[in-house]
Amino acid sequence: MTEEIHTVKRAIIMAAGIGKRMRPLTFTTPKPLIRVNGVRMIDSVVGGLRKNDIHEIYVVVGYLKEQFVGWAKDRNVTLIENPCYNTCNNISSLYVARELLSDCMILDGDQMIYNKAVLGRHFRRSGYNAVWCEGKTDEWLLEVKDGIVTSCSTAGGSRGWQLYSVSRWTAEDGIKLRTQLEHEFEAGNRQDYWDNIPMTRYLKEYKLGIWPMQTGDIVEVDDVRELIEIDHSYQGMLKKDEGGGLRE
Repeated sequence: MTEEIHTVKRAIIMAAGIGKRMRPLTFTTPKPLIRVNGVRMIDSVVGGLRKNDIHEIYVVVGYLKEQFVGWAKDRNVTLIENPCYNTCNNISSLYVARELLSDCMILDGDQMIYNKAVLGRHFRRSGYNAVWCEGKTDEWLLEVKDGIVTSCSTAGGSRGWQLYSVSRWTAEDGIKLRTQLEHEFEAGNRQDYWDNIPMTRYLKEYKLGIWPMQTGDIVEVDDVRELIEIDHSYQGMLKKDEGGGLRE
């Protein structure tokens, strides 16, 4: 039996966080608007979506939200405000966008998309982009059997599929995710990552797959040191302290 082909109709970009690990840059600039080799991180995301004919784009904002207003107008994207960004984890950002979860792609705005093909809009199963990891990683690691995700280690591990923050959701799974999200958030679960809902709390209620990628297709920039590794123009942010070490 041939699996149904689903199509992404809209994208939700998460861009509300404070970005503490990117300070001092994020004291004045929201992390997704930081430039990496001249390109804003979120522009690489939006550009990848447009390249794949995904034009209905929503951006969830919170921290320094006013800086996104002119940017969004120039790119014809819709902003959604998360008023709880400074007291809740990103479960609150998906909660404010919960009416958009059917036939959608959810992705973070603070990553660089170097291979736009990994944001393809046609898919067979709900699930996440992932890269095979042979060695040890601290990132979320998936075990996959016969194309289905059977477990997710949020503590990392080795020899598994490393999860990246790009996911696709069918209409059916999107409705399910919305129901679970509402239940968790309204019951007081405000400090989880939203990904904990499908990947750990309710994994058995889905048959999630993966979108295989290669290392380097997407680069997640978590902190200043990782930024400097790919854009040496920020090298001056590291200074030697009195003990001879480095400080940001």
